[in-house]
Amino acid sequence: MPLAQELLDLLVCPKCKGDLVHRTEPEESLACLACRLVFAVEDDIPIMLLDEATPLD
Repeated sequence: MPLAQELLDLLVCPKCKGDLVHRTEPEESLACLACRLVFAVEDDIPIMLLDEATPLD
């Protein structure tokens, strides 16, 4: 099940507090274009920890 739009509207980047982009390919994730970080979504739960973020390619 994809993330609810209500949740997406509330979430911000934990580093810069900027907007996040919901990505579905190659895997569901949230990306901060300003920080160039990607936050994984596991079992419909966004993992918003800076230590778990990966660089945006």
